Amino acid sequence: MQCRVSPEMESLMVRTPPLAATALALVLVASLAGCARIRDHKGYVVDSALIASIQPGIDNRDSVAKTLGRPSFAGQFNDRDWYYVSRDTRALAFANPRPEKQLVLAVHFDPAGNVASVERSGLEKVVSISPNGDKTPTLGRKRGFFRDLFGNIGRVGGTSAGSTADNPTGGQ
Repeated sequence: MQCRVSPEMESLMVRTPPLAATALALVLVASLAGCARIRDHKGYVVDSALIASIQPGIDNRDSVAKTLGRPSFAGQFNDRDWYYVSRDTRALAFANPRPEKQLVLAVHFDPAGNVASVERSGLEKVVSISPNGDKTPTLGRKRGFFRDLFGNIGRVGGTSAGSTADNPTGGQ
């Protein structure tokens, strides 16, 4: 089967100057580049063999640091917990990145500095938070602008001579 170009397209191709065709092609390529998928890796570079070599009761802080390197972060209230965090994300153009794969390796040490346990978790602990829009919900009465502005008029009690609101006895 052979493709044929219509006479209208043929005359258009002949009339289009090469500079305009090149510019059109560049604009088309640039606009398509904005739709490219962006893949990104953040955090610890996972090596499964090294992670599997960490054994509770056998390793200590120094051996873990030599094997896995310094942790992504340590426990804030308990420095006996080390965390190695690795995350792969993907996004389209200007969209917010979405997690595709995640590993959190938690290494817990006993008071002597030996590995007590090693835990792995993934995307099952990722929480999606959606903001509530323009308004923040508050507890209490719903009052309008003017009630907030003029609501205290007449509510402030009078004071006796020589006394103030912060010193009701008048210095006696």
